[in-house]
Amino acid sequence: MRTFDFPALAERLLPSVLTAGAAQMRLYESGTAVEEKADSSPVTAADREAEAILLDGLWTAARGIPVVAEESMSLGVAPPRGTTFFLVDPLDGTREFVERRGEFTINVGLVVGKTPVFGLIYAPVLGALYVTLGKGKAVEAYIPPGRTDVSLSDCPLRELKTRTPNIDALTVLESRSHRTTQIEAFLADYSIAEVKRAGSSLKFCLIARGDADFYVRLGPTREWDTASGQAILEAAGGCVTTLAGHPLVYGNGEDSYYNPNFIAWGRTPIAPRRQ
Repeated sequence: MRTFDFPALAERLLPSVLTAGAAQMRLYESGTAVEEKADSSPVTAADREAEAILLDGLWTAARGIPVVAEESMSLGVAPPRGTTFFLVDPLDGTREFVERRGEFTINVGLVVGKTPVFGLIYAPVLGALYVTLGKGKAVEAYIPPGRTDVSLSDCPLRELKTRTPNIDALTVLESRSHRTTQIEAFLADYSIAEVKRAGSSLKFCLIARGDADFYVRLGPTREWDTASGQAILEAAGGCVTTLAGHPLVYGNGEDSYYNPNFIAWGRTPIAPRRQ
């Protein structure tokens, strides 16, 4: 099995991630047309331009490893199957981008043997970078919006650690765009003291920072939406499970890389009050 130097991989990927982020910022500020894909999800020039930059960067940084990328997949361009592959969402949170809420991200995740082991997430408007540097180690850094000339070694890094939940006063994260009555019913079985809302893969990062205890998603997502966030969260001390409590696994190409419903936990899964 191929081994990876995650800090070196992060350094090699960062230039293309920042360049993709700068391209997105240009279109974010000037405006761009919104189209609809076959699955009725929105897509813009920012999605496509960023993906092209990222694919070039991955070819240089990790040549020979297949890349499953959202916009390429939507056009029917799928790589050969393998147990080691990258998952790329060039613009996670297109609705946040279009509605100018700023909470969109670039996601790059590496899967080895059905498990996401490396994740890099960058939020261009916020300048927030989150990355896995090894087993049990994930960090965050601030890189000013639009900068493309920064290396990871230039940045002060803060290690990410999840928090111990207070099961009598939990903080839960909800999506800004995907709140449902089913999620409200699920949360009714927990003692929720605070609900925070965020877009895109930032929800995984906020739990990894210790800002919340869990996030439940009941509805369609794809593996490129979650792989990078899961890798970062698990390196910070959390886990991501199906509703049945099994680890969320990857490589389901037969089902177009759809995920089952899942929960991202800050530590281990928390039992509901009603069994």
